[in-house]
Amino acid sequence: MKSFAIIIVLFGQLFFAPQAKTASTAGMKKFRASVVKVDITPANSQYLLGYNARKSTGVHGNIYHRIVALDDGITQFFLISTDICIFSPTEYDRVAAQIQSQLGINPMNLWWTVTHTHSAPEVGLSGLDKIFMGERYQHEVDAEYTTFVEQKLIEGIREARLKLSPARLGVGWGFSQANINRRAKDIDGKASLGMDPDGPVDRRIGLLRIEGEDGMPMALIANYAIHGTVMGPGNLKISGDAPGIVSEYVERKTGVPLLFINGAAGNLAPIYSVYPSAEAGHLGQFRVLLGDKILEANRKISTTINEVILCPGSLTVETPRKDGLSWPSDFGNYNRQTNTGVNLVQLPIRFLKINEDIAIWSAPLELFCEISNEIRDRSPFPYTFYFGYTNGWLGYLLTEDEYRYEGYEPTVSPFTPGADRDLTEAVITYLQGEMRSHIPDYKSTRKP
Repeated sequence: MKSFAIIIVLFGQLFFAPQAKTASTAGMKKFRASVVKVDITPANSQYLLGYNARKSTGVHGNIYHRIVALDDGITQFFLISTDICIFSPTEYDRVAAQIQSQLGINPMNLWWTVTHTHSAPEVGLSGLDKIFMGERYQHEVDAEYTTFVEQKLIEGIREARLKLSPARLGVGWGFSQANINRRAKDIDGKASLGMDPDGPVDRRIGLLRIEGEDGMPMALIANYAIHGTVMGPGNLKISGDAPGIVSEYVERKTGVPLLFINGAAGNLAPIYSVYPSAEAGHLGQFRVLLGDKILEANRKISTTINEVILCPGSLTVETPRKDGLSWPSDFGNYNRQTNTGVNLVQLPIRFLKINEDIAIWSAPLELFCEISNEIRDRSPFPYTFYFGYTNGWLGYLLTEDEYRYEGYEPTVSPFTPGADRDLTEAVITYLQGEMRSHIPDYKSTRKP
C-alpha cells in the first residue's frame, strides 16, 4: 500500500508570536518558572517494565517525577520527566483529564515524558505493548502503585504552580558519545540488537537552563537520545539507569534538579548495554560520559533572558496502520478507518515555540534518530529539540530503509514503510509554516 499522510491541524491550539512585541504583549508579566522533584520509589516489590516480566528485589537508586512549570504571564506550561519506561497514551489522557478538572490546566500545555529506564515499575494499564508482547503481561497491574504515581504527579504540579517566581531562560548545545546505534547488521543483511558503530546516531545534547531573577540556577532540562538499558533483564533492582544516575550526578554538581528528556532513541543504545548489574554495565561511568558533557554545555550558556513568550501548538498526522494488527479497545482516539476500510494511526504531535529561536516538538514514539536529525537540519529554528516518549507510547517509528533489515524494532511498530516520510514532511511543513507565522490567541491561552 502506498504511504500517505493526512495532517489535521488544530487551529484553536496554534499560539505563535512574532518576534517584535505587539500592543497585546507589551504589558505582559515577566517570565516565571519553578521546579519540583517528587520521589515515586515504591515501598514494595513491583513488576519492572522493559524486558520480560520480572519483579524487583530491591532499589539501586530512587526514581522521581521532575516537574518544571513555565509562565510567560499569559500561558502556563508544565513539563514532567518521570523515571519509568513507557506508559499508554490512554494513561496520559486519563491523568491529563484529572489535572484539567482539578487544576484547570489545558492538556495542550501539559507534556508528560519518561526517561525510558528499563528498571522501573509498570504504571497504568498496558496498551500497544501488550498487543506486541502479550507474554510479558500475564499478571495484574498494581493499581495502587499507579494511583500513587498519579497522585504524586498532581501534587507536584500543584506545588510547582504555587512556587512560580521570576526567572530567566538560556539555551545551548552540547555533545556526548555515550550512545551508539544498536541495529547490528550481519552478513545475511539482517539486523539484531547489538552495536553498529557505523550506523546513524545523534550525539547532540539540547540544553535549557532556568535561573532565578538573581541569576542563581533553578533547573536544567537536558535532551539526549539514549535507551535506558545499561542494565538488562538480569537486573532486578529499581533504577533510573543511565538517565537516572546522570541526573543525580548533575544535580549534585549544580544544586538544582535536572529534567532528563529522552530524544529519538529508537535505534540508539548506551555504549554499555544490557548488563546484569550496575557494576558490570559500568553505570557510574555515564556520569563522565554524559553528565560531565551536560555540565560543560551548561557552562557555555553565557546569556539568559527574562522576556519569554510560550507558544504551544499541535497537529495530528495520520498514516496507514500495519495490516492485520489488532488494536486496543481504548485506543479509539488513535485510529481512524477510511471509507475504503484503511486503518490509519492518528499520531498526536505537540509543539512548543519559545520566542523566535527555540522549537520543541514531541511525540509518543520510539523514533529512529535519522528522522529527528533530518527535521532538526531542515528546521528554520536554530534550536530545534525532539522530546520522545511524550504523552504515551505508540511503538517504534523507523525509517523505510530499515525495514529491509528486519529485526526487533519493526515487530513492535504499528506503522508501515513510509510513515517516516509522512511524519517528517508534516512536522517540517508545520515548523516552516504555521509555527513561524501564527500570532498567539491570548484569549484562548489565558490561564485560569
